[in-house]
Amino acid sequence: MATTAAVPSATIAARIDRLPSSKYVRHLILLLSLGGCFEFYDLFFTAYIAPGLFKSGIFTATTKALFGIEGFASFVAALFAGLFVGTIVFSWLSDRYGRRSIFTFSLLWYSVCTLIMAFQSTAMGIDVWRFIASIGIGVELVNIDTYISELIPKETRGKAFAFNQFVMFCVVPVVAFISWLLVPLAPFGVDGWRWVVVIGSIGAIFIWWIRLGLPESPRWLAQRGRHDEAARIMQGIEERVRSETGQPLPEPHALADEEESTKGSWTEIWSRAFIGRTIVLIVFNLFQTVGYYGFASWVPTLLIAKGITVTKSLEYTFIIAIANPFGPLIGSLFADRFERKWQVAWAAIAIAVLGLIFSQQTIGFWIVVVGILVTLANNWMSFAFHAYQAELYPTRIRAQAVGFVYSWSRFSAIFSGFMIAFFLKQYGNTGVFTFIALCMVVVFVAVGGFGPRTTRQRLEEIAR
Repeated sequence: MATTAAVPSATIAARIDRLPSSKYVRHLILLLSLGGCFEFYDLFFTAYIAPGLFKSGIFTATTKALFGIEGFASFVAALFAGLFVGTIVFSWLSDRYGRRSIFTFSLLWYSVCTLIMAFQSTAMGIDVWRFIASIGIGVELVNIDTYISELIPKETRGKAFAFNQFVMFCVVPVVAFISWLLVPLAPFGVDGWRWVVVIGSIGAIFIWWIRLGLPESPRWLAQRGRHDEAARIMQGIEERVRSETGQPLPEPHALADEEESTKGSWTEIWSRAFIGRTIVLIVFNLFQTVGYYGFASWVPTLLIAKGITVTKSLEYTFIIAIANPFGPLIGSLFADRFERKWQVAWAAIAIAVLGLIFSQQTIGFWIVVVGILVTLANNWMSFAFHAYQAELYPTRIRAQAVGFVYSWSRFSAIFSGFMIAFFLKQYGNTGVFTFIALCMVVVFVAVGGFGPRTTRQRLEEIAR
């Protein structure tokens, strides 16, 4: 159970939630999002370097046995196994040591391990270092969601996550373009896919610069009982916002029974207050990843299975990838106008329908058009659910709770890659997207039918 401390009349949470929209707060989200770009680069090069891994003879598109290590599915599985370990085993580090420290540590972990992976020459060696590097990514993605949810006022939380995802998704067409240029080649005698991986690992150069501009989460400090530090940081944020707007800030209003706790327990997610939403999020994450990564991580391979050449498949994939930032950008227009859970649910249905249509396309123009629509639907669901699951737990356990429920998407993805490879081998693209569509129907029922409402509510009110 949580222990509580004396609470000032105006809590840190109440002071945050009364802040108006400001460039300074958007600047903080931008810095966090730039850090997340390195993670997204890594997640998405999985699909784009696949043809290069096939060409080098390290991996094959399908496997001799269901879990054969020689297949590309083992590379995808190594990614998600690492993400699973990072989210379920290490996400508590953020609740213990702070959002800012773990933001830096995770980026360094990822960068170093990915660089080592780039110079491996066997399927086993690549998979091992892919797994180790992905542990850092798993910790970072949960930490960023937690960080953002705690810094943003309740009226603009959805818009902030949409902006965050817009910035991070901007890296997807970049990695697709780099892969299109380099994967078919071997500059200076080095396989092009290795260059793509090395370019992503240089993120460590920028880590310290990004870190300097970020304050620790004042909500987290208050929950840890470090009220003086929290008040000092909060005062600095308020002064920046007042200076920018030229107006006095509204009076903060704490909830009648609002408490700032100093310590929480992981077991709280199974308490009567949270067990329902925990089960909903576990089911959601088990199935949503099939739709999202079933397309994002496999699209070049799926196009090759249609008989399209490697070069042409990468060209189509690059064009489709350009759409990635626009899903969150469009979504920011309505992110806080409509209930978040229904945005997640209806985006899942859009993925199901559009995926089935994509599987039937054979003409390049329509492959690209429908592929862009699938991508937009995927990204709509992505920014909505990242905001949604970070809203459902109290600050004292937010990172470890989100890490636990999010880890089930990583667990699912370890095996869904092998399932997609199986359906692709046995039933082609139609079989793959029928499997994806069924999973998206489960997402709709789970979140739409049983998920709580969150839009434009105080985090402290949602977490009661």
